[in-house]
Amino acid sequence: MGNEKSASTNQEFKGIRALLWPIHNFELKKFLPMGLMMMCILFVYTLVRDLKDTLMVSSATGGGAETLGFVKLYGVTPSAILFMIIFVRLANVLNQEKLFYVIVSFFLAFFATFGFIIYPMRGILHLSQETIGTLQQSMPHLHWVWPIIGNWSYALFYILSELWGSVVLTALFWQFANRITKVKEAKRFYSLFGFIGNFALLMSGALIVYSANSAKKAAELGLNGDTFGQNLRIQMAAVIGAGLLLIYVFRWMQKNVLTDPRLYSPDEVAKKKAKLQLGVWESTKMIFKSPYLLKIAMLMIGYGISINLIECIWKGQIKLQYPDQNDFNALMGKLSLTTGLLTITVMLIGANLLRLFSWRTVALITPVFLLVTGFMFFGVIMYENAHGLSANLLGVTVLFMAVVVGLIQDAFTKGVKYSLFDSTMQMAYIPLDPEAKTKGQAAVSVLGGRGGKAGGAVIQSSLLLTVGGGVSLASMVGVLSTIVFAVVIIWIAAVVGLGKQFEILTKDQQKEGKSKD
Repeated sequence: MGNEKSASTNQEFKGIRALLWPIHNFELKKFLPMGLMMMCILFVYTLVRDLKDTLMVSSATGGGAETLGFVKLYGVTPSAILFMIIFVRLANVLNQEKLFYVIVSFFLAFFATFGFIIYPMRGILHLSQETIGTLQQSMPHLHWVWPIIGNWSYALFYILSELWGSVVLTALFWQFANRITKVKEAKRFYSLFGFIGNFALLMSGALIVYSANSAKKAAELGLNGDTFGQNLRIQMAAVIGAGLLLIYVFRWMQKNVLTDPRLYSPDEVAKKKAKLQLGVWESTKMIFKSPYLLKIAMLMIGYGISINLIECIWKGQIKLQYPDQNDFNALMGKLSLTTGLLTITVMLIGANLLRLFSWRTVALITPVFLLVTGFMFFGVIMYENAHGLSANLLGVTVLFMAVVVGLIQDAFTKGVKYSLFDSTMQMAYIPLDPEAKTKGQAAVSVLGGRGGKAGGAVIQSSLLLTVGGGVSLASMVGVLSTIVFAVVIIWIAAVVGLGKQFEILTKDQQKEGKSKD
């Protein structure tokens, strides 16, 4: 058995197998459960992510897309910091297996409680429409803050849905993967995890569309008065089912994979250098000392700010076109379904693009695509502001056109981002020396990741607080579009500059390799 393993491990994959399935047969016992864990996590994340937008934008009394910037900045950001402090404290008293069970069980308990207890009691727990309306009139500069406070359980659901991705996927799954995966395995496994994970978008997107449409049909037949409540319960049941499957697979791996010396060797895995964790201040100092790392961070921040600003305006248009909660939720499901299909398709051709074209050319695809489609989307919104929601544009209402163009823009941009942008981002670290690579990647993930998400929220909330009243983001499209275009132009400039440095460092690295040979 040992000789078989050695021979299999040393065998190199060739052709299509090397590109699509570089997994040895004896590794399937380890790889497939990990891939299933990734699918379960992303399946849950897609369901709760689309529900959180539906709740805050379409369901919250007095709310809308304008509340999203506030809940992200003042709800998600401090909650993420607090949760990570708690996570570290728990990690000091629990082993990694028990920590996984505790954290995942907490999230599942909340989602179950929300779907089957809190949401049905929302009329008692939330502020009334009259109270929220009175507060909005008396304090107009906080117009979009009061719906968050008044619909506090929706805001809490939004926050914990965001945290599921950062805590369960990033802190739990990837820490577990890094702990049990050898370096040689990681080079082959990790890219496929991302590919497999996108099938979760297909499944969850299809379920959302089915659940929302079924609830609406039931209402049309007079079978259920609370149509969205029925839809919510179906999706929360799916969340609980996927979460329990996640726990089961994790437990199965503890018993069957971590006890198999062919697949897990604590001594060998321990030799891997632990991933460096840097604070915000340390990350900022390191990035600003390195122009190369600063440009990589600018790529992440540019994407985060621009996509957040466009998305919030688009979600406001969806609410106007589809005021029914189930219709809103169904469209978000179609977005996830479309994004999954596009990401898988582009991933299959992405490797060929990276072989045929330069790093800079491939890295430019995402910002250029966002710039072009963003220009189209903002143009439709400006036409809408000038001629009214029901104005005709290419045979349909301008409002419907805004929803369609926004869907295409969002789905295609995310599909390109997940497949090409993320790949080129990881490639950018390759020419760096080991220390700069490790510390730099940790620094950029902290500052770039948080900066992009927070940046869009700061811009939105600042504008809305300054103007006050029930002003919509779509009405400020002139200012917001200018900001988006400026951010994307800076993003493109950073790609061009980084591409030049990447080529120089890569050539130097190749020369050093040849001189050593």
